[in-house]
Amino acid sequence: MNNKIKISIITRTCFISLLLYPATLALAQEAEETERNLIAVYWTTLNQKEKEIYLFSYLTQVYETYDALKKEAGYSEVTQWYYDNKAETVFGIFDQLDDTDLLEFIGWVDEYYTHKEFQNNSFMDALVFAFRFQQASGETIWEKYENLKYGKIKPEGE
Repeated sequence: MNNKIKISIITRTCFISLLLYPATLALAQEAEETERNLIAVYWTTLNQKEKEIYLFSYLTQVYETYDALKKEAGYSEVTQWYYDNKAETVFGIFDQLDDTDLLEFIGWVDEYYTHKEFQNNSFMDALVFAFRFQQASGETIWEKYENLKYGKIKPEGE
């Protein structure tokens, strides 16, 4: 090959590369994953037995923290906030454990974290989702979703 042809090929290759660079950069940025909540990442690495242990430990920790807050601070604003934002859901789950296996809650938490838009949310958000869907009437996730969406949340027996 003569030098003119080599220079022409190199020039064209550089020109095409410069034209494609912005498109390649845009595609690479779209493919980036959003930052994930560390608890959500940890949850996905656990097997079923480990998830049972983790979930029960988490529920127990929230219960014990609320109990300690009541003893140390009484029924203060902090205690009320903790109850409204954490303990109330946990107490609801504990109440359901006589009738519902812990594995059902684990299944709902797993379902929650399979949705990309929820993967960076807190574990407490996943528990609220699990609690609400476990309580909703309906056989399938779609029926439960529709019933929750339209305010038809009723215990299974009603």
